[in-house]
Amino acid sequence: MFFSIIVPVYNRLDEIAELLESLAVQTYTNFELVLVEDGSTKPCSAEVEKYHSILNINYIVKENTGRSDTRNTGMKAAKGDYFVFFDSDCIVPGHYFETLNRCLQNDCADCFGGPDKEHPAFTAMQKAVNYAMTSFLTTGGIRGGKVNLEKFKPRTFNMGFSRAVYEKIGGFKDMYGEDIDLSIRINNAGFTTKLYRDAFVFHKRRVNLKKFYKQVNIFGQARINLYKLYPDSLKPVHTLPAVFVTGSIIVVLLAIFISVWVLIFPAVYILLLFLDSLAKTKSIKIAGISIITSFIQIYGYGLGFIKSFVRKIIFRQGLEDLETLRKIYK
Repeated sequence: MFFSIIVPVYNRLDEIAELLESLAVQTYTNFELVLVEDGSTKPCSAEVEKYHSILNINYIVKENTGRSDTRNTGMKAAKGDYFVFFDSDCIVPGHYFETLNRCLQNDCADCFGGPDKEHPAFTAMQKAVNYAMTSFLTTGGIRGGKVNLEKFKPRTFNMGFSRAVYEKIGGFKDMYGEDIDLSIRINNAGFTTKLYRDAFVFHKRRVNLKKFYKQVNIFGQARINLYKLYPDSLKPVHTLPAVFVTGSIIVVLLAIFISVWVLIFPAVYILLLFLDSLAKTKSIKIAGISIITSFIQIYGYGLGFIKSFVRKIIFRQGLEDLETLRKIYK
């Protein structure tokens, strides 16, 4: 099996160095790396040059057009039987492609994805952000956890599909939630999708809380875009952050005007977050930070969801671009 690894990069010099290093020590080496520089002002050409004698690299430099078009550019140049997507802030375990090749031989799928984990070398903040994005208590396990409230949909930090899928489905749309959109189109076309739990990556994610909030806020907005394109895609788990935000406002009002004892509910939730993170990370410090990152994740996503719901569902604004996408990709 020959794999084409497709990675978009925009001003991520330090991260690319770690990604390249992790790919250079793979136990299965029948792959190429299509690295697409999306108009970076700080290109990674020097780092790429260091690995040209070790890795089969197709380094493409283009003007800045966004991550979807950049991944599509990579697919056009790819030669593999399967296309595999990583984000530039991923570190790939040395056994990843050996594991993936075995999974595809033993339990083949047209499209696949794997979970993400924290690397032992990650900072406390990175581990706390990883907890907030992967815990059942914060996301319902929708990112490939063992307990899941939604049918698994691969995401581009660790996702792949066959060339046959690409030739029939095409590429990513220029929209928020483009990877989930593509997963839905793949499923609707009758292709099989599977979660390979052993094919995991280490995903750094955002370490700046402001950037982390912005990222998850966009995720919340994207969910309404996906709902407008695919009404059946919206599941109860996707509404939970918005319900949480609304419920927390009600709790505060009840505490002010009725009884402070209602605050026992958020107190219990905070305690559960702390204990769950402590059990997983074995660190009191990370468990404490996880409370902050978990609330940022929930409120960021929830407020983004509410904002987009009010704008696009209630006031029906900004629907023209979505209708254009529907016509292009139907």
